Amino acid sequence: MKLTKSLVYFLSLLFLLSLSSFAQDEKEMTEDEWQAEMTRLTAKKQSLESEIQTLTADIENLTTVRNGLQDPEDCIDELYALVGATRKDVDNFRNAVNELDGKIKRKEGPKPDRQADLNALKMNKISALPEFFDKVHNKMQQALDAWIDAPPVISYSVVRGDCLWNIAKKKEHYGNGFAWPVIYKANRDKIKNPDLIYPAQVFSIPPLTQDEKAKYEKLRSNYKPAPVQ
Repeated sequence: MKLTKSLVYFLSLLFLLSLSSFAQDEKEMTEDEWQAEMTRLTAKKQSLESEIQTLTADIENLTTVRNGLQDPEDCIDELYALVGATRKDVDNFRNAVNELDGKIKRKEGPKPDRQADLNALKMNKISALPEFFDKVHNKMQQALDAWIDAPPVISYSVVRGDCLWNIAKKKEHYGNGFAWPVIYKANRDKIKNPDLIYPAQVFSIPPLTQDEKAKYEKLRSNYKPAPVQ
């Protein structure tokens, strides 16, 4: 209603200013000009009054629509009720999602346990809510699928006749004797001389990086044994 009154006041003021301007120029106008100006101003007044009526109707319609809208908080409760959950249930689910998402991003293994945790979240009806669906059923699963566990470090006990070359050459290790420096570097605290290792020593056999694999594979492929005399 305040807006309607303001519009009426503004349009009335505009009409009065037009009349004032007309009155100032009245002495200089002929009768025909005066009549034409009155006709123009009357038509303008009618147009403005019509516009006021239209705007008033629009305001009343918008007020009716606003009064008919449901409280957003009630809408939220109804949405949660569709999946049989309360606000507290949703809050707890949200915390569980955020906690698991952090573990996946940090790769806090074991990975199968994280997959089991995610599967449990997917089975919960709350995961169907728009807030969670894409994250739980798509993004977090994609992050888990992209999670590649690094091969574990292997422990190897030296036996008689072993050398670093032969240990590196074993299929269960690198399958490439040229990679023996990796074992040497990983066990410098136990190996004083790479040519001297002893039975019962326990060495760590770390996995090769992609760069190391390429490097030692290239050495092996380029190696040409000395001709036999």
